[in-house]
Amino acid sequence: MKRTKRVERKFDFGGVPVGVFPSVLERLRGTPARLEELVRGLSEDVLTARHDGAWSIKEQVGHLSDLDELHEGRLEDYRERRETLRPADMENRKTYEANHNAAPLATLLSSFRSARASFVAQLEAMDEETLTRTALHPRLQQPMRVIDMALFTAEHDDHHLASISEIKKMMNAE
Repeated sequence: MKRTKRVERKFDFGGVPVGVFPSVLERLRGTPARLEELVRGLSEDVLTARHDGAWSIKEQVGHLSDLDELHEGRLEDYRERRETLRPADMENRKTYEANHNAAPLATLLSSFRSARASFVAQLEAMDEETLTRTALHPRLQQPMRVIDMALFTAEHDDHHLASISEIKKMMNAE
């Protein structure tokens, strides 16, 4: 099945009740463990293989860590009541310039686990009023609450976990 590109997806924010926030937090908190399980035991050849110009598994892992800096910055945008969230670098320069394929997998996983723990801790510290604040998402051009941004991040995580699963399947590394 051909997956829809993430940048082509449409998102409907505002329909998620704040009461599901604990579940969204658990999803975000669990991504490092899910990721570690997904890549456990893979050879360096599988971890660094690129297909059709797409990122390798190591690049996917590094990208998740790279983006938690943006997520934390957006939490700051909400706390400071900015009208518009800071934009993502849609060219993903940080990921392309990082040379994640040269890094040990354990380092990439540890970096992501640490970055994600920081992001989740900041979300956990927010009260309900903050969780429902809105700001304009710059690419989507629609208002997004903190809880929506958290869910959007979890969806981004799952997109990359699915990409890793697809690479493993292509490489017969399941």
